Amino acid sequence: MTESTAARKPRRSAGSKATGTTGTKAGAAAAKAGTAGAKRTTRTAATKGPATELVQLLTPEGERVETAAYAEYAQYVAGITPDELRGLYRDMVLTRRFDAEATALQRQGELGLWASLLGQEAAQIGSGRATREDDYVFPTYREHGVAWCRGVDPTNLLGMFRGVNNGGWDPNSNNFHLYTIVIGSQALHATGYAMGITKDGADSAVIAYFGDGASSQGDVSEAFNFAAVYNAPVVFFCQNNQWAISESNEKQTRVPLYQRAQGFGFPGVRVDGNDALAVLAVTRWALERARRGEGPALIEAYTYRMGAHTTSDDPSRYRHDDERVAWEAKDPILRLRRFLESAHHADEGFFGELEAESEALGKRVREVVRAMPDPDRFAIFENVYADGHALVDEERAQFAAYQASFAEAEGV
Repeated sequence: MTESTAARKPRRSAGSKATGTTGTKAGAAAAKAGTAGAKRTTRTAATKGPATELVQLLTPEGERVETAAYAEYAQYVAGITPDELRGLYRDMVLTRRFDAEATALQRQGELGLWASLLGQEAAQIGSGRATREDDYVFPTYREHGVAWCRGVDPTNLLGMFRGVNNGGWDPNSNNFHLYTIVIGSQALHATGYAMGITKDGADSAVIAYFGDGASSQGDVSEAFNFAAVYNAPVVFFCQNNQWAISESNEKQTRVPLYQRAQGFGFPGVRVDGNDALAVLAVTRWALERARRGEGPALIEAYTYRMGAHTTSDDPSRYRHDDERVAWEAKDPILRLRRFLESAHHADEGFFGELEAESEALGKRVREVVRAMPDPDRFAIFENVYADGHALVDEERAQFAAYQASFAEAEGV
């Protein structure tokens, strides 16, 4: 059971364009006017969205974007310090190193599976650092960067992927729920929790993470509706990494995902998910309005899954390398480094020390995982039925014979 932490004292952490022809100029003008009218009728006070489709504060080249179009969000990072910017960079670098080490450990047989976050570091670190200590986070199974921001030891994430526990941390210690494997269900859990803290009278907020694939799940739509009707203080954070395993966005939705929020009566924002500064700003905006009692919001972090869905997936079977190359030019870590260097906020000494820290983290992760016990291969059969079952017994015996065949082969 997850207990409410709402009564705790709040403390801040670090923190298709239409191509149809009309035949006449008058027809084109009418079509344009009709579109504008439709926008005016849907942008009510409750569903007011962003002035532009993609919020970006740092270009891929690391240049600061200064425009009034983003002012509503930029104000939330107006006072960010060089130290905080270096902190965001450090978080992303160390998270990427941990993730790479976990992938390597799976390839070496130390983990049964791993879901990499490669390419999504800015979406996770930017949003994770926007949360307060008393906020509650509901992740999927890929939010390793958010876990880092919430103070969860990265080695605690690996026991489940090794098969030796069901989650290696206490959710109430860091207000970070256990990883959710069932696609989309955590959106409902988050909404229910948010409704609960409202009854507790607290000013904290809840954030629920999910991917573009999960946005097609009924649970997510139900969560949107409940959150809207009950004005729950929850932020729905969708990491749109372009692929739901092997299904592209084009096969999932006819409109940008953030626009779905309008149908439920709350605002949606699309942010450059490879821009840590923009993600931080937009998430702070959404969490603050939730704490003020203004209800839910949907953030679509437009990013890219650089690696496989999990280590059991082969993305080369369904997407082209040129797509990945195009997104590599938007790398979130390189983007922030370019900005730090151009603004003289970091020098070679900082980057060198971080590299050493990264190496030390990788070494610690390897040592901890290799010291973990081996998973009990037969545990899967133990709790299927309370009183046992003949079919399960038969399957257990077949599996035991299969395992024994390896020992026999090694002895030959």
